[in-house]
Amino acid sequence: MKCPRCSVDLLPTIRHKIKVNYCQSCKGMWLEHNELEELEDEVFDFGDRWKGSLVFSSAATTHKCPECSALLQRFKYRLYDVEMEFCPNQHGYWLDDDEDTRVLDLMKREEVDLQRKLLAEDQWTATLRHMRSPSFFRKLRDLF
Repeated sequence: MKCPRCSVDLLPTIRHKIKVNYCQSCKGMWLEHNELEELEDEVFDFGDRWKGSLVFSSAATTHKCPECSALLQRFKYRLYDVEMEFCPNQHGYWLDDDEDTRVLDLMKREEVDLQRKLLAEDQWTATLRHMRSPSFFRKLRDLF
């Protein structure tokens, strides 16, 4: 497999517990289709349902997929300020130097935000349940 940026051979390596094809020249990496999800799952334990859409819109690039030579499509990863490329034939994703670490950082932040949201929803549900209880209505009626 050749690097879509600089056309040197990609070498298999392990990054964040995931086997990827790495370019020693530009430091980019090719993740096969399921490997991006595996990377996210290293830190995000709530499942795909909570991650949000991966690609909202994309634009063609001049870089070619290392597997099928189709032109890669550039997109903003989950609408964050991280741009990466994907193969329209679903072979995988091209990440520039250290973008895998940025993905992990974003997923960590997303998980913390989701935990806070779920806790707030649980507390609000408990408050509503208390306000609907007969004892609450009795206390409210006794005020008047």
